[in-house]
Amino acid sequence: MYSERGSIVRHLVVRNRSYRRFHQESPVEIEVLRDMVDLARLSASAGNRQPLKYILSCEPEKNNSIFSHLSWAAYLEDWAGPEAGERPSAYIIILGDKEISPSFACDHGIACQSILLGAVEAGLGGCVMASIDREGLRRALQIPDRFEILLVLALGKPKETVVIDAVEPSHDVKYWRDESDVHHVPKRSLEEIIIG
Repeated sequence: MYSERGSIVRHLVVRNRSYRRFHQESPVEIEVLRDMVDLARLSASAGNRQPLKYILSCEPEKNNSIFSHLSWAAYLEDWAGPEAGERPSAYIIILGDKEISPSFACDHGIACQSILLGAVEAGLGGCVMASIDREGLRRALQIPDRFEILLVLALGKPKETVVIDAVEPSHDVKYWRDESDVHHVPKRSLEEIIIG
């Protein structure tokens, strides 16, 4: 298991796990979401084009609509996603404005990391969702065609424990849950990923 000692940045990164169950009754205020998007706004952007736009949601009805267009945890085949009461309290949908740029490079990945580190600092957690019924979500929220739906961030107060493990000799990187419902995430060693 990895240690959380070290720098403030390391501490935030280690605590920034993909949480998929939340204390749904714990609200996330709109100003907190705005603060997180402001971190993304201040982050790097390819060519400084800044083509990303955001939809914020912390209202139950809108949250339910977003939730119904997401798929959760592909490696956990017998789990359909969080049940009522354990669903996210908020979402940030990341869009690419095609009128600003035809492609979005790695901007949305940088934005996600900034937002999620801000979430951890605020005592929250989140999960980056890429498995999205994009056309269904577009219709549900009436998102204009000029915006490409890139990612959805599910956010809230985590209701699960997520730990980092070393990848076993089998090299299996699939995350899993143990009998105590602790979520385990295997990570390759530093020695394995530095090749020169």
